[in-house]
Amino acid sequence: MIEEKVASAHGQRLPAADREPESPAIEADAACAPGQGGCHSALWGWSPPDLPADTPLRRRADRLLPRTGWPAVVYFAAIVGLLSLAPHLPERANLAVDGLAALAAAAWCVLNFWRCRHAHCVVTSTGWLALSVLAFTEAGLGRSLIGGDEQLVFLAVLAVAVGFEVVWRYARGTNAVTRSITVDGTTAGAAGTAASSGWPKR
Repeated sequence: MIEEKVASAHGQRLPAADREPESPAIEADAACAPGQGGCHSALWGWSPPDLPADTPLRRRADRLLPRTGWPAVVYFAAIVGLLSLAPHLPERANLAVDGLAALAAAAWCVLNFWRCRHAHCVVTSTGWLALSVLAFTEAGLGRSLIGGDEQLVFLAVLAVAVGFEVVWRYARGTNAVTRSITVDGTTAGAAGTAASSGWPKR
């Protein structure tokens, strides 16, 4: 027994019968299948399937903002409520509330794009974030720099984003913005279609 411990301390492997069983390695799949392993599609399946929640930061992000079901409905309703409330407030507050609504919408799209690469979120996250910066700046100045059209710009960003997604899906066959991969002679989006295109598991 003493000789075996000494041998182990010097880097020699003990006989299999004397070694403790090794714990199996846990590896994350390359893509999530909706409804399995904690993966899901946001917006009731409109968004592509999530990328793997294989880090604590990604799992924390998944809990940060609601992305489907009634929590998402409440979140979007709150944004619409802010936009409806803003015109009834004094100018500074009006602009600040418009900025808050745009920032909340942009935050949702940033998270959604990071987790599943949803195409329209490229436009909405950028456009609404820029609009929020503009609106907060205007609130500081006490006046609109675009003639009070902040909410029209909000809707215009949404329209351009949906149009971009339609074009992207028509051109790429997926609403996930990602590099394409070739599997068995066919091309598919690496995210959103990987689970169904035979992506190899490690």
